[in-house]
Amino acid sequence: MLIYNSLSRQKEPFKTVEDKKVRMYVCGMTVYDFCHLGHARMLVSFDVVQRWLRLKGYEVTYVRNVTDIDDKIIKKAVTTQKALKEVTQFYTEAMHADEKALGVQSPTYEPRATNHIPGMLQIIHDLEQKGLAYQGDDGDVNYAVRQFADYGKLSGRSLDDLRAGERIAVSDSKRDPLDFVLWKSAKVEEPEDSKWASPYGWGRPGWHIECSAMSKALLGLPLDIHGGGPDLKFPHHENEIAQTEGAYGGALANVWMHCGPLMVDNDKMSKSLGNFKTIRETIAKDIPSDTATYAFNPREAEMLRFFIVRNHYRSAQNFTPDNLFDAQAALDRLYQTLHNIGFDETEADWSNCYAAEFSEAMDDDFNSSLAVSVLFELNTAVNREKSKALAGQLRALGGILGLLQQEPEQYLRTATRYTRHATAQQDTLDENQIDVLVQERTQAKKDKNFARADEIRQLLKEAGIELEDKPGGVTQWRRI
Repeated sequence: MLIYNSLSRQKEPFKTVEDKKVRMYVCGMTVYDFCHLGHARMLVSFDVVQRWLRLKGYEVTYVRNVTDIDDKIIKKAVTTQKALKEVTQFYTEAMHADEKALGVQSPTYEPRATNHIPGMLQIIHDLEQKGLAYQGDDGDVNYAVRQFADYGKLSGRSLDDLRAGERIAVSDSKRDPLDFVLWKSAKVEEPEDSKWASPYGWGRPGWHIECSAMSKALLGLPLDIHGGGPDLKFPHHENEIAQTEGAYGGALANVWMHCGPLMVDNDKMSKSLGNFKTIRETIAKDIPSDTATYAFNPREAEMLRFFIVRNHYRSAQNFTPDNLFDAQAALDRLYQTLHNIGFDETEADWSNCYAAEFSEAMDDDFNSSLAVSVLFELNTAVNREKSKALAGQLRALGGILGLLQQEPEQYLRTATRYTRHATAQQDTLDENQIDVLVQERTQAKKDKNFARADEIRQLLKEAGIELEDKPGGVTQWRRI
């Protein structure tokens, strides 16, 4: 297997610290709001990574943290007049609802930052002992960036070129503007549940120190893989390296993985830019206003996963309505084949040429884009040969990516908003009404009332329903 290492900026043969065991840490969500589609890309991308590693026979310990103490969380708690834990619990449950909808498997461990405060304070103490941390006049404890010789090795920029990142506050108490906060001194106006006792006074941890503590506590050093979204390379991951390697020496992680950004009109989708759309807005049947969980549209949810998987995880991906329409239509074609041909329930046969090509793609830096193209090559072969055995391989290989596991007929009968055939009448009929009209059309054909039969076909077409007459007088329908 080859994996692109963000640190070396090249693909490298994958070697684990322990034979056939993978220790993987991925930076998770700061739980103060609903997850947007950029978060969906990170969740799905690393879900595919851990699925493939497990299939290859690795014992994977997958840790993805929850940041449950942060300035934005405090702001949300103050604004809503709720306790911090109430805010973070609600949005953590909402995140889990999104993961369920997208078919994202749970990590092995999901640590919360507030449960690892002692470990953070220990790292800060060790850094202070080595001259890499100091307490400023304002009570904050900062990391002395210029005392760490390797600072900038992940982002590839020199110290003089670097600028303070989005979450790095610059204050007069810092020795250097690039120094970042390890421990934030408590402010009088901040809620009491956002403060912890420490040798440096009451306060709370900085964002970066949280992941250094959690990854070390749950996985040890070095990690085999450390991953996250594209915006985390600097400053977050750069600062993690400085903290962990500064305190303990050696490497924090052997492989650094970063998925590509989700773009909207050439700008990165993010809450700070206000150009984001949440996962639930995209796939929910009805968006709840006061509950974390929700009923999702399974056809649209799988389309969103397919939309993400059909691109290589490192590439930039553009979010547009047209791209969602294309993803829905493409996924529908695969399900239509499974519905028309039928399939044998089976596991992937790696001696099959399509499966071998699929495996080769995934072994080359988890190239799910190429793997999906193999699915469509196989789809063509299934339709050409009318082979249930090949259709079984199509379903099995799709399942490795978390796709094609729904019952095809039910999938195709589920209404979707992501179609170019939308009309004012579309999706106004439920399944019972459609079945009644199909039966009426069948009877009209028997009575040789072809005008009424054609009228019903046209009515259903305008409602987004496509009919397919089968031998023996059987008529099947699907939504388009």
